[in-house]
Amino acid sequence: MKIDDNFYMKLAIDEAWKYQLLTYPNPAVGCVIVKDGKLLAIEAHKEAGLAHAEINALKTAFLTQEQNSVLKALNTSKEIHEFLIKNHNNFFNDCEIFTTLEPCNHDGKTPSCAKLLAILKPKRVIISSNDETINAQGGIQTLKDANIEVKSEVLKKEGDDLLLPFYSWQNKTCIFFKMAQTLNGMIDGNISSHRAKLYVHSLRDKIDLLLIGGNSVRVDRPILDTRYVIGKNPDIFIYSKNKVFNPNIPLFSIPKRKVFISDDLFKVQDYKFVMVEGVYTLLEKLQKRLDFIVLIVNPKIRDGVNTNIKLDLDFEIMHENYIGNEKIIFLKRKLS
Repeated sequence: MKIDDNFYMKLAIDEAWKYQLLTYPNPAVGCVIVKDGKLLAIEAHKEAGLAHAEINALKTAFLTQEQNSVLKALNTSKEIHEFLIKNHNNFFNDCEIFTTLEPCNHDGKTPSCAKLLAILKPKRVIISSNDETINAQGGIQTLKDANIEVKSEVLKKEGDDLLLPFYSWQNKTCIFFKMAQTLNGMIDGNISSHRAKLYVHSLRDKIDLLLIGGNSVRVDRPILDTRYVIGKNPDIFIYSKNKVFNPNIPLFSIPKRKVFISDDLFKVQDYKFVMVEGVYTLLEKLQKRLDFIVLIVNPKIRDGVNTNIKLDLDFEIMHENYIGNEKIIFLKRKLS
């Protein structure tokens, strides 16, 4: 039965976006497995050091055959690899595997996905984006050498958009802007739900440096930590010409954190992954330094502080998803 490659690849891409930025320094990757036209698995890579998307999907798919208690209890990539090599019994021979990124070809913190697939011998492997990293590429050739049919560049633009953050922090300092607002554009007060705050704290746990405007620090008196997820608290860069701040503002009390106060962004280059938390004033000042924007929109409509900043920024939407009823919009600069 002929299946729609674009349809299943879109499922894989959408799943990967749920974990975008949270896999730093790894790319966000999704994987779907179909057997005889039946969808068996939709999985993603969820955190650096954990199993890759393909391994999670292979495990889920195999468990549809039998609820094997041994496999169910396995969590590490190496354990799942070894179990499937010994027990696959040609289960995957009539499967079609959709992955947003060319399966990795090297053995690092986790074993090679491409080498495992070469042993399991699925019917087809369908890929969105080819891997451009030197240490991981070559997976397609490994699959072809095992006489597995490979189709690449399916929904290539969408797959490449998914990888934009990864290649940004691979090649230089990656700076992205996070902003929350209501549906009618209000930016003040308590906007985000608890679930959205959990998401933001998860992002803070991954970044190396958090940049915030001096006026926001003085008015909001934030702590800017990761208490909701008990994570790593990033260093802070306060973008301000006025270097005087009340030392009792909570962000200054977090141990083992550096706090810089400057209107010169040179120090930012000492960090790899930087998130800016702010509103339109800061966006206007930093617009040329940004790799992408994460906009969190709460469906509230209420009075509050809007903006009269006259911006002329041309961005395009890479992806939209939801945390509860709040929309998360990922935007990149539109190419002229």
